[in-house]
Amino acid sequence: MTPMELLEFARGPALWASLAVLILGSVWRVAAIWRLGAAPDLSEPRSTRLIAGAMRSIFGRMLPRKEIGRGRLGALNGYLYHAGLAVIVFGYLPHLHFIERLTGLAWPPLPGPVVYFAVGITFVALFLALLERLMDPVRRLLSGFDDYFSWFVVILPCATGMIAINMSYPPGAAPAPPLDPLPLAIHLLSVELLFVWLPFGKLAHTFLVFASRGLTGAALERKGAAV
Repeated sequence: MTPMELLEFARGPALWASLAVLILGSVWRVAAIWRLGAAPDLSEPRSTRLIAGAMRSIFGRMLPRKEIGRGRLGALNGYLYHAGLAVIVFGYLPHLHFIERLTGLAWPPLPGPVVYFAVGITFVALFLALLERLMDPVRRLLSGFDDYFSWFVVILPCATGMIAINMSYPPGAAPAPPLDPLPLAIHLLSVELLFVWLPFGKLAHTFLVFASRGLTGAALERKGAAV
């Protein structure tokens, strides 16, 4: 298979197959959780402000607690790579063309230097997160394949994307054909690997985090417990 054929495969069959797995896998994951149900709570409710409890849990748990102590640096590092990934995905011009192609949605891109800076911050933050996991004996003991493979499939598109960048890409211009299709094909395939893995591993928190925190907050509010 030539590099151009590999690129066409990554842009066509591999892309649509990975998106199908992403969507169907996400639906399956949500349905499986829904089927678990919950035991009926027969106790008298201490509060009926369940929505307020859910909102407080969703937004309050985004902030590091005072009890964390030394873990504040790790919490800050988590904010850095999550924010960096958001800038890369939703601010880089070629990515916005990709999103527009799939959804029809479009918005102005961020300046190239801002995105490149976000990539650098994200790389550093992700490697710090890996080092923190490896150096902490408790976290290392609790970590398994899912933790390390999820880290790998997140950082891989960042690495392959930097290799595929065409530095002469003019801001605001339509995407030009790449000089070498191989790096772009590898980048697309790495993104598609992320799509395929996302519903089945811990990266599923991408679409489950707010629902799980909201339900937990509502349950605690009903019991009169502070979140």
